[in-house]
Amino acid sequence: MKLLRVGTSGAERPALLDEDGTTLRDLSGLVTDIDGALLADASALARIRAAAQAGELPALAADGLRVGPPLARIGKVVCIGLNYHDHAAETGADAPAEPVVFFKAADTVVGPNDTVLVPRRSRKTDWEVELAVVIGRTARYLEDDEDPLSYVAGYAISHDVSEREFQIERGGTWDKGKNCETFNPLGPWLVTADEVPDPQALSLRLWVNGGLKQNGSTADQIFPVAEVVRYVSQFMTLYPGDVINTGTPAGVAMGQPEPKPYLRAGDVVELEVEGLGRQRQDLKNA
Repeated sequence: MKLLRVGTSGAERPALLDEDGTTLRDLSGLVTDIDGALLADASALARIRAAAQAGELPALAADGLRVGPPLARIGKVVCIGLNYHDHAAETGADAPAEPVVFFKAADTVVGPNDTVLVPRRSRKTDWEVELAVVIGRTARYLEDDEDPLSYVAGYAISHDVSEREFQIERGGTWDKGKNCETFNPLGPWLVTADEVPDPQALSLRLWVNGGLKQNGSTADQIFPVAEVVRYVSQFMTLYPGDVINTGTPAGVAMGQPEPKPYLRAGDVVELEVEGLGRQRQDLKNA
């Protein structure tokens, strides 16, 4: 299923994208929202699936309807850095021996087509298309004989916007360059795991002002999705509704020759992950 949330910011309603790929169906008669509680409730998900198959869900008029983040009340956004061989190479870094883990605050998450704000005094705002993993079952200390993918509810597109000067040149951890407002567009859909049989076989692309900048595949991940989920569960408990951003392929502005083409107000960024939809953001000054 392709689950989404539509409406004005803070007042989104749950919806489903029909198998035809064009018709939106209203889920508000069945569930209050799309969140961790829903993803952990197999019976509720089964009711949605049955109602969709029976044609019982009312249609929603999509014209002019904003698409919000596909997940409400996100607990935490865990991010994996330098997780593609080609991206590590373009930044001059060695492939890490263990996953590089950092966080984004949940309030950085916005809709897939919402405005992205370039921070005040920013000189190096950068783009990163990523596969996001959405947790559906509580995962803690996963053992080697457990299947980490069975804890995944679904997948989405994540745009891990980053300010490189704040991240790298201003001291401390990466947090300052990762947590600016609007720095994590998510969606348009939460695609349930049954529709993504192999998360290591997805293409990722990103364009800036119509020019292709990133063109990669999750097959190039240093630590695949299953290993990332298992690894993270050793250091923190993952709860339904938590999100993991799994890294970005080569092609970011930081990895390009001088003068590096960092983002500015007026730029337009578009990105897609195979089977998970497409995003588009206009950039404006904060």
